[in-house]
Amino acid sequence: MFFGTITLIILYLILRYILAWITYFNNLDPRLGNSTWRWSYDYHVVGKRDISDLDDKAFVRLRRKKNKIITLMYSIVMIMFIASMSLLSKFLIFYTS
Repeated sequence: MFFGTITLIILYLILRYILAWITYFNNLDPRLGNSTWRWSYDYHVVGKRDISDLDDKAFVRLRRKKNKIITLMYSIVMIMFIASMSLLSKFLIFYTS
C-alpha cells in the first residue's frame, strides 16, 4: 500500500507537469484554443485550413507537439486510474480480512 501511494503521488506530479506544458502550448498560438482535454485539430482554424506542413509549418508542428502531450496526459490518467483501483482493492482486502 505504501508503494502504491508513492506511485500515485509521483504520477500526480507528472500529470501536473504535463498540464503545465499544455497550458504553455495553448498560450503560444490562439488558434490552438484553451482546452486541456481535447486535441487541437478539433478546433476550427480561422482562415485557411492547415492540412499539411506546407500550409502553416510553425502552427502544424506546434499542434502536433500539443497533441503528443495530450496523448501522454491521457496515458498518465489511465495509469493513475488503474493504480488507484489496485490500491483500493488492496486496501479493501487488507481491512476486510
